[in-house]
Amino acid sequence: MAALRATSGGTPRGPGPWEAGADFPGNAGHRDDDDEEPGQTHLCVLWNSGYLGVAYYDTGDSTVHFMPDAPDDDGLTLLQRGILNRCRSKWGEKLLRLWFTRPTQELRELNSRLDVIQFFLLPQNLDLAQMLHRLMSHIKNVPLILKRMKLSHTKVSDWQVLYKTVYSALGLRDACRSLPQSIQLFRDIAQEFSDDLHHIASLIGKVVDFEGSLTENRFIVLPNIDPEIDEKKRRLMGLPSFLTEVARKELENLDSRIPSCSAIYIPLIGFLLCIPRLPSMVEASDFEIEGLDFMFLSEEKLHYRSARTKELDALLGDLHCEIRDQETLLMYQLQCQVLARAAVLTRVLDLASHLDALLALASAARDYGYSRPRYSPQFHGVRIQNGRHPLMELCARTFVPNSTECGGERGRVKVITGPNSSGKSIYLKQVGLITFMALVGSFVPAEEAEIGAVDAIFTRIHSCESISLGLSTFVIDLNQQVAKAVNNATERSLVLIDEFGKGTNTVDGLALLAAVLRNWLALGPICPHIFVATNFLSLVQLQLLPQGPLVQYLTMETCEDENDLVFFYQLCEGVANASHASHTAAQAGLPNKLIARGKEVSDLIRSGKPIEPVKELLRENQMENCQALVDKFLKLDLEDSSLDLDAFMSEEVLPAASVIL
Repeated sequence: MAALRATSGGTPRGPGPWEAGADFPGNAGHRDDDDEEPGQTHLCVLWNSGYLGVAYYDTGDSTVHFMPDAPDDDGLTLLQRGILNRCRSKWGEKLLRLWFTRPTQELRELNSRLDVIQFFLLPQNLDLAQMLHRLMSHIKNVPLILKRMKLSHTKVSDWQVLYKTVYSALGLRDACRSLPQSIQLFRDIAQEFSDDLHHIASLIGKVVDFEGSLTENRFIVLPNIDPEIDEKKRRLMGLPSFLTEVARKELENLDSRIPSCSAIYIPLIGFLLCIPRLPSMVEASDFEIEGLDFMFLSEEKLHYRSARTKELDALLGDLHCEIRDQETLLMYQLQCQVLARAAVLTRVLDLASHLDALLALASAARDYGYSRPRYSPQFHGVRIQNGRHPLMELCARTFVPNSTECGGERGRVKVITGPNSSGKSIYLKQVGLITFMALVGSFVPAEEAEIGAVDAIFTRIHSCESISLGLSTFVIDLNQQVAKAVNNATERSLVLIDEFGKGTNTVDGLALLAAVLRNWLALGPICPHIFVATNFLSLVQLQLLPQGPLVQYLTMETCEDENDLVFFYQLCEGVANASHASHTAAQAGLPNKLIARGKEVSDLIRSGKPIEPVKELLRENQMENCQALVDKFLKLDLEDSSLDLDAFMSEEVLPAASVIL
């Protein structure tokens, strides 16, 4: 992130053939996807593949996810599901992501979000928060359903989803009406979730036969809604016994060679007489039967129209299609009723997503011990007491909190030095994340936090490398991060710079870092609030920065215990006297011989003395070369007449001797 700026602002079965005497099995139960229990997330800290990270088990998809705390891994984020993103609805999740991409300086909006979070953090409101969160899992994609209704593409499952959404919204309304109306969100839900929702839910519940619709995969209405539909369905259900009697009478008039027949009803075709194919019926001409009109042959059965089946077509008509047409008309009328109240449904989604996002933030604040930040418009800076990194504290066994204060005219540029792995980068990210979370309207991981009028957060922490750009890491750091901070940061901006200059020559990198800092220091009291973590100790030793109240030197406290280095991870006044790279190398597993040689070379460079080769290494190489030369002599065959001693001496002995001596 180079810069993040805050902004203001029971029916007959389907259309298959029905035969007299056929068995009609009962409708099997159907469980829609929306009936699944809301997923729960369980967090733990694990060591996997060389990385310490957070693992969470999602009961929604029965999957274990691992998020390593690796420098080049973007998986562990605040919006990772189970950390801050605990939303139960997709729209709540989208809104939360929108908030995180659009931090704001609107104090009224920020405080309204914090009021809701603080209300749900009260111990007596825990059960209420969990109940509301469960209701959120039934708030679905209403705009998509409304769009399908307008296009007459409504699916069977849409009615059930809409029904659950509306009834869950009514549950939210009833709950919010009993909550303090001084909180704007509760008041809006209580007032704007009107009786139109109850009207929609009542209509859907009284009209739609959910079980039948899911079984038939089409819209089916409940009984006692339309008498004409009920009468036609009654006739349709009575067809099996009626057609059995029709088939018995037809068989009396048929040739005695025909052993049996049946009367069937096929939607869109009508009533037919079905006769088994006799062995004598070979050619198409053999299918002709007096008094019957041959229709088609299917599965060794001949289908005919008789005078009686034609009479049934005229008397009863195509019952199945007529029922479907009338139910489709009722569905259209129901859609019109719903679309007429589309505005309230859209508002439901808006307010419910707000509540879902804030319930998620409240749940995280309760689990992680976050506190409410204070906003001070007249204060240009940030004050944090015992702040913590919101992600690192989940991965570390123990986390040492640190305080921060930047404001006024003193210490606007904080230069932080310290050994490798002492916690400098974590501290920078901690300051930025706490400030950012406060500008989103979330509780923050600190005992106390006062956030002033911060208008932007500029960072040079993580290098965003990309092959497609065709740029080096250092150029990307300059173009996309440092240059933006230099050109756009104001006195109310927060600038976080970590190890800038390490991507190029040490002298050039140090010079650029000093030049950037001096450029800001030249602004005097209107200098941005700058936190710089660096291993360039020469920045202090060579006094490359002007002395004055604007610059404050801090370091991460450590203690040397014989040959071991103990990290306290505590920020204090002062300057580190060494980077202790050898200690980091030992932790990484480098051989002690290499580490000792590295310290020796480092001391020689620091004292300005020449670097000489290692004598023991030279002696070992000399012995190896001597042994190789002796082996060559021993392999000579002096009795060989073709042996050229002069060539051997010039090509083998003399070059080896020059190396040895």
